[in-house]
Amino acid sequence: MATTIHVTVNGKQYTSEVEPRMLLSHYLRDVLRLTGTHIGCDTSSCGACTVHIDGKAVKSCTLLAVQADGAHVTTIEGISQGAELHPLQVGFQEEHGLQCGFCTPGMIMVAADLLDRNANPSETEIREALEGNFCRCTGYHNIVKSIQHAADIINKKEVAS
Repeated sequence: MATTIHVTVNGKQYTSEVEPRMLLSHYLRDVLRLTGTHIGCDTSSCGACTVHIDGKAVKSCTLLAVQADGAHVTTIEGISQGAELHPLQVGFQEEHGLQCGFCTPGMIMVAADLLDRNANPSETEIREALEGNFCRCTGYHNIVKSIQHAADIINKKEVAS
């Protein structure tokens, strides 16, 4: 039996009928067609499906869509400001923080949560924040550099304001 949910995703309100067992990751990809949220494992091991729910990073393969009823969800598609890339997207581009790109959306969403809580994280804090996200290509060094670069961009914008 389908259940009605009301969610706000990337600032847009949606009302949908979903099966009670549908995972949030599948709702985002299959119903809303927001395919930036990747599904790598379905067991919460890889972090590729990370999104923000009410401002906090969560793995969308660990939540049912019905659990997001009434929530504000932000996906990788929703972090930029129009055509202006988010500082993390800039950082990953400029510091070569991706290779195949499969883990990148999840890495960026985890990093965005970290930078919201700590605008100037140490390398150790960045690595600890990334513990639940796997990358099989880069070795993490450039991912850490990308996040540090984004933190510098954010901090320079705040000083200029």
